[in-house]
Amino acid sequence: IRAETDWSLGILAFGTHLSDKFGRTVNEIEKDGFAIEHAVETMPTDDSPGGIARSMAATLAAFAPIWEVESYDLVLALGDRFEMFAAVASALPFNLKVAHIAGGETTIGAIDNAFRHCITHMACLHFTTTEAYRRRVIELIGHDRGVFNTGSLSVDTLSRAPWIGRGDFKARWGIDLAEPYILITVHPETVSFERNRDYIREVVTALTMIAGYRFVVTMPNADTMGGMIREQWHSFAKENPSVCLIENFGTTGYLTAMRHSTLMLGNTSSGFAEAEFFPKPVVNLGERQRGRIVTPNIINCPFISGEIVAAVQTASAMRGLSRSDVYGDGNAAEKMIGHMAGFLNIKP
Repeated sequence: IRAETDWSLGILAFGTHLSDKFGRTVNEIEKDGFAIEHAVETMPTDDSPGGIARSMAATLAAFAPIWEVESYDLVLALGDRFEMFAAVASALPFNLKVAHIAGGETTIGAIDNAFRHCITHMACLHFTTTEAYRRRVIELIGHDRGVFNTGSLSVDTLSRAPWIGRGDFKARWGIDLAEPYILITVHPETVSFERNRDYIREVVTALTMIAGYRFVVTMPNADTMGGMIREQWHSFAKENPSVCLIENFGTTGYLTAMRHSTLMLGNTSSGFAEAEFFPKPVVNLGERQRGRIVTPNIINCPFISGEIVAAVQTASAMRGLSRSDVYGDGNAAEKMIGHMAGFLNIKP
């Protein structure tokens, strides 16, 4: 978008992007050369259901003054977070046109599932990551106007990623990419959030029974009970020198860590489109991501320590995995530009 001479780009950053606790990833955006037009403080005060609800209300209130003074031709929204739902909902009374990236997906174990479908209903342009998700958007809205399968932007990123060298990586994070390690991310399950304490205990128990690996753990997001999971990881890491906790790798750092890992473990969406690119074996835990397309590199597993150990053993022995083109050909951004240009009747 920035490269198009007839277009102007304004970035609105909010949520955990502005939080020091979550790595203040707005710095990554600026480091890539992008200016932030509006930085909107909307972080929840805590990760209780009430805290999340109050954060949604604050996001709605904080974005209203922006929509009142700005005259955007199109608002581009990615994903399904509660913050994104609130920001898009606040734009609805202003009749702003919204283009939604990554609609049509299903995640049974997360309240994001409802937020994602709501954003779909509020948007007028839809850029899905697969053909199956395009068909689901059409089912949701009842027509196919403005619904396009562009593929995943993650494939674009991975196709052009400037990988970090092993020496630089070790200097920055103390991780030797040549040693076998499991890349782990466990987010809360927000539909059955009261069970998250049991879930993380099962994961920790399983890790105590797995030998021969270092455990590289990226910390959970700001969902309900995310703080409790953080505390469990910090306690585990104090007693286990094989555990490395990472708040924020940044995009290139995270993808480099994924590329060199033996396998991935957890319930993150990056275990799908991104992991399938390499492809990388994935042990997908619980219900948070249930409903997404399951490619041959993914093993679904409940939060039961014994089954997690068995699934890790199976995943570590996977050989001969091949990448499909289900998530596109690495030109999602170009396709989105073309469709946005057509929608706005401007020359791309």
